[in-house]
Formats: sequence, C-alpha cells, structure tokens
Amino acid sequence: MRVAHPRPSRACHHQRGRALPWILVALALAALAWWYLAPQTLPQSLRAYLPRPARASSANAKVEVYKSRDDKGRVQFTSSPPTDRPFQTLSYDPRLNVVPSVIPPPPPPPKP
Repeated sequence: MRVAHPRPSRACHHQRGRALPWILVALALAALAWWYLAPQTLPQSLRAYLPRPARASSANAKVEVYKSRDDKGRVQFTSSPPTDRPFQTLSYDPRLNVVPSVIPPPPPPPKP
C-alpha cells in the first residue's frame, strides 16, 4: 500500500525566502548596537566620521553655571547670567561627578 504525501503548497516556498532578509536586518541592527555601545571597536577609517563629544575637544574645559535667587527666594541655576538680580558664578569640570556623596548615618545601638 502506498501512502501519498501531500505536496507543499506554493505559500510554503515563499515563506522560506522571507527569512533571509529578516536575518540580515537583525545582523545589521546588532552590528549598529555593538558599535554604538563600543565605538572604540569601529575600524579607524569609520571612526573618523563619528561626531566628537564636546568635552573631548578640550581636556581642561571648565563649564560656568550661574547661581541666583528669584523673587521668592528659590535658588536658580542657569547657563547664562541673569540681568535683573545678583548672581554667583560657579565653574566645574564636566568630566567629574558634581553630585556630592552621602555617607549614611551609623545604625542605632541595639537596645538592651
């Protein structure tokens, strides 16, 4: 007794050819993500076309910020000096962390 196997339909043949473009797109996205997260791994010829960060252009660049108080006494920080009130000029190195570190208080002694 002979069993007849159904022939694959044309739709099945078309599905096989659609996987390759998706695989290529996935590989291209993976390469772009890799080079975005690790630009130092790019070839030197392509690295020349990358935009340079502003802080890398000058190693000793300081950024100035202006501190003042508004009419209600709240502290305001701006990148340009205010014209209508006194201000204090602050400069900092953008390569450093400007958030002060906080040391947690010691735990309370155990109760006897």
